[in-house]
Amino acid sequence: MSKIAVAGATGRLGPHVVDVLEAQGHDVVRIARSTGVDVITGTGLAEALEGVEVVIDATTPPTPDEQAAIEFFRTAARNLQEEGQRAGVRRIVVVSIVGIDRISGGYNAGKVVQEQTHLVGPIPVRILRATQFHEFVEQLMDWGRQDDVCHLWRMRTQLVAARTVGEAACELATDEHPVPAPGEAPIWEIAGPREESLVEAARRLAACNGDPVRVEGIDPPDPLFESGGSLPGPDATLAGPTFDEWMRR
Repeated sequence: MSKIAVAGATGRLGPHVVDVLEAQGHDVVRIARSTGVDVITGTGLAEALEGVEVVIDATTPPTPDEQAAIEFFRTAARNLQEEGQRAGVRRIVVVSIVGIDRISGGYNAGKVVQEQTHLVGPIPVRILRATQFHEFVEQLMDWGRQDDVCHLWRMRTQLVAARTVGEAACELATDEHPVPAPGEAPIWEIAGPREESLVEAARRLAACNGDPVRVEGIDPPDPLFESGGSLPGPDATLAGPTFDEWMRR
């Protein structure tokens, strides 16, 4: 079994990754400010990476602001690469977002920088791009709520469970996958089993929770969100549960 560090261990995805790795018998190092390790300032990072073979980067910034996200992801990726090289880390798995090569504004701009910073670093990288999580729908509803109305972007997506993404990230961290062809980026995609309308999914979630809020669709900042820019490519791994199955659980 391996010693694997999870950066962002206490975020939305991190606990699933930690749980899967520990169930497999790996020695897991939790990297988060709450554990005394800061990927931005570097506090505690060198010590946390001692003896670590693989890092899973599931970090998220405290704000979705574009410039703040860019600075966060650039700094975190650079620190993980530099300290990881000194510690002898041999692989980093980066959890990213499907569609950032097509829709790169806002928060996605930060994810683009994260990928690029890792790709030019000394440690080999595997990138797992995922569609929006099931768990993110409720947070988006909270952000868009005004009294008894919730405004959400009209967005086509293929919602996926965070647990499913966590399992896929662990597989990339522990299994040997085919080496990409020369010039081909080491990128994999994962998505839920079927396309969803974000607005309709939110309406079903509100009904499931007994929430009387009225969900209304609004124009997204980029028309690609509505035309399918966030949907996975033909080679993506599609995995359940569906959003409705996840709600019932």
